[in-house]
Amino acid sequence: GVRPVLDTASAAVRQVIRSFLPAFVGRGAYQLSAYADMWLASKVAEGAVAALGYAQNVYMLPVSLFGMAVSAAELPAMSSASGDAGEVSGYLRTRLDAGLRQIAFFVVPSAMAFAALGQVIAAVLYRGGRFGTGQSRYVWVILAGSAVGLLASTLGRLYSSTYYALKDTRTPLRYALVRVGLTIALGYAAALVLPEALGLDRRLGAAGLTASAGVAGWVEFALLRRELNRRIGRTGLEAGLLLRLWVAAAVAAAAGWGVVLLLRGFAPRPAGILVLGTFGVVYLFGTYAAGVPQAKTFFGRLVK
Repeated sequence: GVRPVLDTASAAVRQVIRSFLPAFVGRGAYQLSAYADMWLASKVAEGAVAALGYAQNVYMLPVSLFGMAVSAAELPAMSSASGDAGEVSGYLRTRLDAGLRQIAFFVVPSAMAFAALGQVIAAVLYRGGRFGTGQSRYVWVILAGSAVGLLASTLGRLYSSTYYALKDTRTPLRYALVRVGLTIALGYAAALVLPEALGLDRRLGAAGLTASAGVAGWVEFALLRRELNRRIGRTGLEAGLLLRLWVAAAVAAAAGWGVVLLLRGFAPRPAGILVLGTFGVVYLFGTYAAGVPQAKTFFGRLVK
């Protein structure tokens, strides 16, 4: 018969055991953050939990499609780096920077769409029954808050994967716990204290939750990048590339709003599809005209 045995005499097995728990807890910390947001939303106002749930479903789409997917795809390649310390560091910098550019190309327009066209997105996905214009606008406000930290959250995933390639799962865990603590503290203040102190509608506290979580995401991202840059050298996105991406996304959002005004009075779902389609096309052509390499690669694949 076959009997399973945990042989800790192997150095590889011991490495897996040492790495597993911090990685497991670090990834789970994001779920703790989401749970804390839901708990705080239950204290905000009636309907805030449902609206936050609708917004989180949309928010997780670019995080999963671009942040988690690219990070998971890069991890095996990064882990295969070999050579001396300088060669490994150079290889990791090359892979990391390429992945950051790829993520930013898709996440920047996602954040802009959440901030500028969130009502349209909510109407396309959820409009119907008791979910009307008011509910779409409420989800839009929450999505706009989530746009604050969307880029940091997705880029941070790739930085965490780079640490994993270096067989370091403890550093991402420490910074994930910092993020959770900040999310809870800032979320409490932004959701339950600030609206009342400023005389605002309590329902806006749900947007404060997502915006404050975004601020915590930027703190985690900054900590991850600073420590990794100390180890392997300078990494990150070029300011010029980010500027071109944000300008193209802003122009696309303006074009989308132009379509919104033209189609005023049309059924929300078909009109929304046209608005979002216009946004996507204008962004792609704008980045292509601005010389963004990822856009040129995208169009090159379409031609083939």
